[in-house]
Amino acid sequence: MSQLPLFEPPVWEVSAVNRHIRGLLEDDPDLQDLWVRGEISNFSRPRSGHWYFTLKDANAALKCVMWRNTALRQTYRPRDGDAVEVHGSISVYETGGVYQLYADEIRPAGRGSLYEAFLRLKARLEAEGLFDPQRKRPIPAWPRRIGIVTSGTGAALRDMLDTLKRRYPLVEVLLAPAAVQGDAAPPQIVRALERLQALQPPPDVILLARGGGSLEDLWAFNDERVVRAVAASRVPVISGVGHETDFTLTDFAADLRAPTPTAAAELATPDQADLRFALEDLTRRLYALALGQISLRRRALENLTARLGRAEPSRLIRTHRQRVDELSQRLTLHTRHALQLRRAALETLTRRLEALDPQATLRRGYTLVSDAEGRPVVSAAQPLPDDLLTIRWHDGTRRARVEGDSGR
Repeated sequence: MSQLPLFEPPVWEVSAVNRHIRGLLEDDPDLQDLWVRGEISNFSRPRSGHWYFTLKDANAALKCVMWRNTALRQTYRPRDGDAVEVHGSISVYETGGVYQLYADEIRPAGRGSLYEAFLRLKARLEAEGLFDPQRKRPIPAWPRRIGIVTSGTGAALRDMLDTLKRRYPLVEVLLAPAAVQGDAAPPQIVRALERLQALQPPPDVILLARGGGSLEDLWAFNDERVVRAVAASRVPVISGVGHETDFTLTDFAADLRAPTPTAAAELATPDQADLRFALEDLTRRLYALALGQISLRRRALENLTARLGRAEPSRLIRTHRQRVDELSQRLTLHTRHALQLRRAALETLTRRLEALDPQATLRRGYTLVSDAEGRPVVSAAQPLPDDLLTIRWHDGTRRARVEGDSGR
């Protein structure tokens, strides 16, 4: 008879189990830095940009995920059925209870030495500053001449020419054909770049492009001679090599990297639809500005006309003439008033003078008596007997002789 356990074993939550297993896997250093070889299956890339795929061999399968930021740095994009080597770390997706490989690098199987050579050359050229973002030059917004270095018979050239014609038919296209694959490709690409730069005038921008392919197909664009020629170019270079996920050393050395040849043509030119819209917008703004300037100048002209009108001689003459009339009226009134004042004063003086006039006194019945010498006789005691006196009335005079002494 078996004995019952003294204590019940603990009951785990599912999330706790997954978390525990995740900790065990992540604590194992061998599982945090490993390369896994297998065949790609069920590769998918949703809108998030992450890569999801399965590595399998004859006996097992391993789920894998590569996050978007890491995937963008890859120079190789796998396809279902590709034999690859994937680097990463093992962990658990706790929500689904699935352990998987979190990949940070992927390369075709059997080409590890080629990829290692790519990485070594990239590190050396990067240390020299050939990939420094500070040396990148801006792409001209309105190019007049565009040089193209690519195969003269490839589909990439047709795609670029169609794009340039559709977007910006005014541009002049200069083709410098070159092989884009094989041992002869690097020197031909270098010579094509040099020929375009030697033109007078040279193109405003150069498109260096080819269609997609394997790492070996694109290897000419990892050649040191090509990379240095692109970095030394006096004309800005747009690299459009391969598909969106393909990266070459030429992409790092170029002034701008395009994901495809068609995208390179798009990045090199403005869209004529956008230009038409911009032109219409500028026309509207210019029209509004012109109307504003006309209105402003009209107001200024009206102000100047008004000022000129105020300064017109005839206007000043009319103003001064009216002023003269006002002053004349004021002078007339002032003179009239002054005359009236003088006339009143004169009348007052006249009345006062008349009051003092001897004739006026005589007319009132008084007489004026003077002696023979004409001196006034102002006292009865003044004349002597027998003195001749002159008596003056207002209407005549008489002589008289003093008789008697009655006045004494």
